[in-house]
Formats: sequence, C-alpha cells, structure tokens
Amino acid sequence: MPSHSRSTWWIAALMLLLTACSSDLATNSESGGYISADGSITVVAPDDRESAPDIAGESLEGEPIALADFAGDIVVVNVWGSWCGPCHAEADALATASKRLAAQGVRFLGINIRDQMANAQAFENEYGIEYPSIFDPDSSTLLGMPESMMAVSPPTTYVIDSDGRLAARVFDEVTVETLVDLVDEVGGGDGGEASRG
Repeated sequence: MPSHSRSTWWIAALMLLLTACSSDLATNSESGGYISADGSITVVAPDDRESAPDIAGESLEGEPIALADFAGDIVVVNVWGSWCGPCHAEADALATASKRLAAQGVRFLGINIRDQMANAQAFENEYGIEYPSIFDPDSSTLLGMPESMMAVSPPTTYVIDSDGRLAARVFDEVTVETLVDLVDEVGGGDGGEASRG
C-alpha cells in the first residue's frame, strides 16, 4: 500500500475513534478521560484532575464571592460576556440546568469578563440567571487555570468536582443535557451524589 494511502487510513481511523469517544460520556470518561472529536469537551479522569485556581472577586451585586464558598459541592463555572453571541444562545440552558441540578446540591457560578457592569446585569435579568457571577473585566480570575484547561474565549464552562478539582471543560455553547451528563460523570467519578433526575 502506498505510504500516502496508509496515512489517509490512519487519519480516518483516528477520526472515527475520536467521534466514538464523544458519543458516550459514561463509557469513555471511565477509561481515563477524553477529548471530544471537535475539541469542545474535555473530561479529566479523577486521578489526573488538577485543583481549580483560587477564583474570587465581587459579584455583579457588589458582594464578595469565591469558589471556596462552595467547597464540598460540585460547581459549574461559566465564563461569559454580554457582548458574546454564543453566550446569549446558551443562557437559557444554563438557567434551566442550574434550577434542575440545584436539588442535587450542584452549585453554579458565573465569571463575567471584558464587560460593563450595566450590560452584564441586563444580561442576567433578560435570561433569568439567578446564580451569582463574579465581575471580572480584565479576566484576571482565569490566570491561574492550567494551560490544558485554559478558557481561550467565552463561552467556556467548567465542572469542578466536590474536591475542588477541574473535572471537565466545555469550550462551546452548552445544553442542559450536556451539563446534566457531565455532572453525572463527575459525581460518579469522585463519589458524589449527583445523578440524572
């Protein structure tokens, strides 16, 4: 077989494998974590998870808030901006998921970056976002993220396990189903109680 044909075959096989990985969160996260075919979802195996950085600041209401306030809980952290089109597209899903998962003790925290306070507050009011967001106009709260889990641009959503470790990242718009599935995996992977209700 010519060398270029062999290369084409290997590339096709790799793409098929990656596509299969992204189709079943439960099966593949148990095998040690994976990156989805398009790179939008990263799930980290429990033994490979790194601690989340110290994320803290003032909320959009001017109150001090920190990730440490939610210690012991699974936390969904969403990086967003009111100027970001995809952030508008996913806002309803985040609002719905936060209410659905609250009964399981899952907490939500936003990080509003490169924004103006009034615009950010209007965004939350428009979509009925009830969980708090840190107002971070210079994106400084994200500087401590490990390189492998950086938020390059919004929207980016993290799932942090109950031990305060980075368990998953979605570098794309999220859906309710994606968040519920990821929380299920993180809860199952670290002994947590989260489950699909």
